[in-house]
Amino acid sequence: MCGIVGYVGSQSALDVVMAGLKRLEYRGYDSAGVAVLSDGGLAAAKKAGKLVNLEKELVERPLPAGSTGIGHTRWATHGGPTDANAHPHLDNAGRVAVVHNGIIENFAALRAELAERGHELGSETDTEVVAHLLAEEFSSCADLAEAMRLVCRRLEGAFTLVAVHADEPDVVVGARRNSPLVVGVGEGEAFLASDVAAFIAHTRSAVELGQDQVVELRRDGVTVTGFDGRPAEVRSYNVDWDADAAEKDGYDYFMLKEIAEQPKAVADTLLGRIDASGNLTLDEVRISASELREMDKVVIVACGTAFHAGLIAKYAIEHWTRIPCEVELASEFRYRDPILDAQTLVIAISQSGETMDTLMALRHAREQGAKVLAICNTNGSTIPRESDAVLYTHAGPEVAVASTKAFLTQLVACYLVALYLGQVRGTKWGDEIQDVIRDLSRIADSVERVLETMEPVRELARSLSDKNTVLFLGRHVGYPVALEGALKLKELAYMHAEGFAAGELKHGPIALIDEDLPVVVVVPSPRGRSILHDKIVSNIQEIRARGARTIVIAEEGDEAVVPYADHLIRIPATPTLLQPLVATVPLQVFACELATARGNEVDQPRNLAKSVTVE
Repeated sequence: MCGIVGYVGSQSALDVVMAGLKRLEYRGYDSAGVAVLSDGGLAAAKKAGKLVNLEKELVERPLPAGSTGIGHTRWATHGGPTDANAHPHLDNAGRVAVVHNGIIENFAALRAELAERGHELGSETDTEVVAHLLAEEFSSCADLAEAMRLVCRRLEGAFTLVAVHADEPDVVVGARRNSPLVVGVGEGEAFLASDVAAFIAHTRSAVELGQDQVVELRRDGVTVTGFDGRPAEVRSYNVDWDADAAEKDGYDYFMLKEIAEQPKAVADTLLGRIDASGNLTLDEVRISASELREMDKVVIVACGTAFHAGLIAKYAIEHWTRIPCEVELASEFRYRDPILDAQTLVIAISQSGETMDTLMALRHAREQGAKVLAICNTNGSTIPRESDAVLYTHAGPEVAVASTKAFLTQLVACYLVALYLGQVRGTKWGDEIQDVIRDLSRIADSVERVLETMEPVRELARSLSDKNTVLFLGRHVGYPVALEGALKLKELAYMHAEGFAAGELKHGPIALIDEDLPVVVVVPSPRGRSILHDKIVSNIQEIRARGARTIVIAEEGDEAVVPYADHLIRIPATPTLLQPLVATVPLQVFACELATARGNEVDQPRNLAKSVTVE
């Protein structure tokens, strides 16, 4: 959710931090602030609202120049989005400044202790408590990293903390527990951020921070320890995209750019998946083939769009491997006491690799002895690090809050995992796997063809901008596509939208059908599941007979739907299980255009954040 940037080096800290915060705007926020160390003192500025408000404040009341600083974009949790609650938070003496992502669960007790000792706290936040605790500890040890370690040992909850102190003008200290934080290492400078996008314009060299670790940044190097003070081993890696990849590149919105990038993202996720022997390979697998052959159940955990990818994966896994597969909302998973054991494979899907609900589900699964395989887009993030196997998608940076190319690449990754399990367990022959891989390799071109024919979809979306409700129907793998189409419309257009399994229509939802109600229907191929195709054509007839406006997504050559479609959206013929890769694209374009027509902010929808790092 929130964005964090820290810098120490020779450049203007304020310039580096503000540029980094701009690159993190996609995460969602409602206030922003910065702090800079200069001439033995500390200066800070913060404002509610968007970064433009902070920029105006900095023009009217400039901060002194300095080469060490921190910044933050806040998503309100404790206390509303006000100037006082914005980060950074300072101690009473104004010598230490702290920014924070996450939630400190025992802040009320700590705040009461501080008040008894005479501290005056001016905000409603849990974060301000940390600034005062750091000031106390620093007064005893005069070492900000040690003070941070001492404070962290007292904190409960999930948090990323970054702090500076006026008495250590060339040091930035950070700490993480269950919340993302990454280090960037340059020549004579170092960076801290909640996402590599914040510093990718300066360096591609990054360092992973593990759980319960404190990092001390100086111009000449980085030191990482555990909360207990022991030196920690870290892993360095290079970010495989550059700053240009995170720019709009002439598009009005990042979402438009990311929709257009989907053919390449799909193709990139398939690259290098077949070894010299013709076998399918994943990225990092620490689960033996014999262990995978013993698995008797697969459980997929995910949230939001990733959950819909998991629903589609269920069809592929069960069809290709004959292993029972359950799909669970990660936020509900550990609270229902799921039945897991060493013969359970849990697949965790997360674009950021930091989704807190999914991370907690993963940890619960491992505590029960299950093996975990992660599907993720972010190298070095927490979920892959804590999993037994990883398959990285190669979507590149996805800045728009509403997921598009991450979803399609998650689907590709899910298909690859299903095929890999089929290969290891012997339920799919090598030539059968090769046939599916060939079909997948053609998908990028199919997505490109869909994108070339979207102008009528945009026109349709604009014509519906005054509607209040849109329904989505699908069968088989088209049902999760319907759910995803509805979610996109909710996220972007702020409209009531629902996705239903078409077979459930007569069991209640048909009561919603009214005159001129837009209903989007995802039609399965008549070639692969002809009985489902015939049934959904009947559904279209039923809703059209009741006055609904039918918007039909059907493959090229399907003439049976033509008499019943008020609006027909054609997609390339695709094997049934893979159809979501092309059927989803028109729904993305539809939602984006409808949101634009309604005057909404496309890249940063209200109340939403890109990476949900609290439960």
